[in-house]
Amino acid sequence: MSADFGGRSGRQGKLSQWLRGRRPKQAAGDDGREALLLAAAEAGLPLAPAAHPAGYRCSCDRVGCPTPARHPVSFAWQTQSTTDRAQIERWARHQPQANFITATGMMHDVLDVPLDAGREALERMRRDGVEAGPVAESDDGRMLFFTLTRGTPEDEDEWWPCELDCHPETMDEHPGLRWHCRGSYVLVPPARLPGDDDPSVRWVRGPEHALPDPLSLLEYLTDACARYADGRPDPTGAAWPLRH
Repeated sequence: MSADFGGRSGRQGKLSQWLRGRRPKQAAGDDGREALLLAAAEAGLPLAPAAHPAGYRCSCDRVGCPTPARHPVSFAWQTQSTTDRAQIERWARHQPQANFITATGMMHDVLDVPLDAGREALERMRRDGVEAGPVAESDDGRMLFFTLTRGTPEDEDEWWPCELDCHPETMDEHPGLRWHCRGSYVLVPPARLPGDDDPSVRWVRGPEHALPDPLSLLEYLTDACARYADGRPDPTGAAWPLRH
């Protein structure tokens, strides 16, 4: 046995050690990042790599990036987005610092509201027995409700482009409810924003929850947004949409 160890088996052992040293970061040391990304993909959320924080800046080379660490790496993100497990594993292991976005309007949409309004709406849904589906919150003051999409590729007349609500790079112009559908994306947990070491975008209700019909949530979210217009409750229940 010792002879084998000193011969071919020993060389194989050294080769295995060298290969292990060449491998990218594995899931065991990523604080569950890869497992969370795979769970999102298994739930039908197509993913693509995104920029990540570089201190208080964005990792991209764009001067004055308007959405630091919040945007895809590739301009082809809509066609690149996938739920393929092997591809997501490769991305996660070869880009250990990357955030990930999920492209909306293909398999799912996202209703994006101010955090306080979202928390109020979520509590009302719980009391009324309404299934909220997957929900994430972000340290930049937003709550994301993941829902079924408005349309499918087989039913092109039902597609509703995101530009009717907002564009990913001009979201600050829409402080109320934002409906991310075709042509948009959101960060998928776990993700970090500039200046944060810990995940800044995290699940409140994980992707194991079934995606609900967006219309079943819309009244709760619009009512809560109306009360939290400009950051303060509105006892008059102002009409939607909000103006600012």
